[in-house]
Amino acid sequence: MPDLDVLRARFARALEGARGTGPDPLPYADNLLGRWQEPQRRYHTLAHLTAVLDHVDVLEEYADDPDVVRLAAWFHDAVYLPDRSENEERSARLAERALPEAGVPEAKTAEVARLVRLTAGHDPADDDRDGQVLCDADLAILAAPPSAYAAYTAAVREEYHFVPNDAFRAGRTAVLRQLLDLPRLFRTPYGQEKWEATARYNLAAELEILST
Repeated sequence: MPDLDVLRARFARALEGARGTGPDPLPYADNLLGRWQEPQRRYHTLAHLTAVLDHVDVLEEYADDPDVVRLAAWFHDAVYLPDRSENEERSARLAERALPEAGVPEAKTAEVARLVRLTAGHDPADDDRDGQVLCDADLAILAAPPSAYAAYTAAVREEYHFVPNDAFRAGRTAVLRQLLDLPRLFRTPYGQEKWEATARYNLAAELEILST
């Protein structure tokens, strides 16, 4: 399990980078950490949050405002119910409520919320550097080694345990085909060079498994 004190410190640094001084960041960090530990989660857990934050660190040179991207990573799945379709919107609204109270300026709060909403489709514009970094960090799991990718797909299936096998297979197949049809999965130069080919291999392999 990720170290909660380390995560609290990472949140505090990102918050202070976005706002300067302000209210104690720890209550806000603890609220988010509690959300990321809810029992319905199997993939969208603290491990996923940590991985996204780690990937943002790798990609931060491509971002216009890395700390805003980090805050968006914290909020992007803060509201997560597998049987609901509006998780990104509800997560963005949570950011819009919490961040001004925590001292984040209006413009940066709006940018965090915009980035959170962007993760619903992972389709940032060509000039959206912060969006590209967040979406690449969120999708980096697709380029994981085979064992980690298998664990990811198993965890996703567990989150959707209430969906019958045939329906899950159809839905997952549609998601994989949609991803493979994108001209590029990753938008940053690093993502394109380091992750694109492996991710496409993993997606194609999973699609083949689902079709048999």
